[in-house]
Amino acid sequence: MTGSVLIVDDDSAIRTVVAAALRREGHEVTTAASLADMRRALGVTLPDVLVTDVVLPDGNGLDEVARLTVEHPALPVIVFSAQNTLATAVRATEVGAFDYLPKPFDLDVLGQAVRSAIARGRHEPADLPGDELSGGSSLIGRSPAMQEVYRVIARVVSNDLTVLISGESGTGKELVAKAIHDLGPRRRAPFVALNMAAIPRELIEAELFGHERGAFTGAQARVAGKFEQAAGGTLFLDEIGDMPMDAQTRLLRVLQQGEFTTVGGAKAIKADVRIVAATNKDLAALVQTGQFREDLFYRLNVVPIALPSLRERRVDVPLLARFFLDRAAEDGLPRKSLAANAIAVLEGYDWPGNVRQLENLMRRIAALSRDEVIDADAIRRALGEASAMPSQATRDEGIEAAVRARLERIAIEEPRTLDDGTLYDRIIGEVERPLIEAMLGRHGGNQLRAARALGINRNTLRKRLDTLGIDVGPNRPDGAE
Repeated sequence: MTGSVLIVDDDSAIRTVVAAALRREGHEVTTAASLADMRRALGVTLPDVLVTDVVLPDGNGLDEVARLTVEHPALPVIVFSAQNTLATAVRATEVGAFDYLPKPFDLDVLGQAVRSAIARGRHEPADLPGDELSGGSSLIGRSPAMQEVYRVIARVVSNDLTVLISGESGTGKELVAKAIHDLGPRRRAPFVALNMAAIPRELIEAELFGHERGAFTGAQARVAGKFEQAAGGTLFLDEIGDMPMDAQTRLLRVLQQGEFTTVGGAKAIKADVRIVAATNKDLAALVQTGQFREDLFYRLNVVPIALPSLRERRVDVPLLARFFLDRAAEDGLPRKSLAANAIAVLEGYDWPGNVRQLENLMRRIAALSRDEVIDADAIRRALGEASAMPSQATRDEGIEAAVRARLERIAIEEPRTLDDGTLYDRIIGEVERPLIEAMLGRHGGNQLRAARALGINRNTLRKRLDTLGIDVGPNRPDGAE
């Protein structure tokens, strides 16, 4: 489908190239170099499509688009910009742009956008006040892969469609979920996150839907679940691939019916939340092996967002590294800068831990390096130290490896104890003690909350404290509520 197109850009080379490409497709093309030229051209005749840059010599193209969508609501506008940030992409959608293309863009992509604009008409504007748009998202990147992520986010912030974010650990899935919440109409309501992998399987339903008093052992009061806590806002379900099948069934029912009941409750509660889920697993593969419900997968995968790994967007590494150094300085650490050879080393590294690993590395360098300018050798040393640290896979195998090492040491130092019938209690005690101490510390010494987190009742926990000789201190709360 062809039509008339007005191109607005102060760069004559871009105007020439874009105009030639669209004319080859059969479009009638006129050009303008400024907002004033655009207004004059629109005063003569209204094109089928307007294609405009954001930064123009006499003003901001997005502000003009906002005005045009009021004066000419049937005019579809395609925005392109070298200011390729998430805020620009969202703002373009917000003011009513039909599409947003970051520079540099593929001419075939522009051609397709023009044809779609002519065929379908203008895109309805998002209901977001421009002066309240947050430009402070921690999502950073100018790579084509991240630009595509920005475009998808911009298209979903104004609606309640369910979003499924996939990507390796450390790629920033929660940041994407938070950006969708912060830039959307639910931003004044709570953003509540729940990591499925961090919750004992038997407690996931109570965490999601809440429970009534007496619903199970230790349930001494009614507790609101994450659905209630996120009422009116966004519920972020991280590592959704780790959700047990019975909880999957209840979640599917909530998504289908729009309501839920607490564990032990009978009254239906309206589920007024937007669901954003995330996973570092291949859910489609889990469906094939029967580990994830197919119907739930399709309910969650309404709008998929695939986050690239850091090695897939190396061009963003210097930008991210400088950002993390600046943020470390804002947090009170010494201000550092990066030498050119340091940036080269950073870009050449594969970053198995992705953006999270890069952030941790920059903070460590800011805290420990004595030099104001960080060079390549400092980066190599820091990366060497990082590679010596256990990977996620190693950490996941750490308990098994520690038990094996402990048994080998006992076999050498105390061989008789291998056959005296005390080995089981001894090893379990050595594992149980740090686990209980860690959970008590996490919950401020509150035994009831620690017991809930461990999946045992408070009396059992007290018995284990006595057996293991763990001193909780005279003034630490026992969890009474």
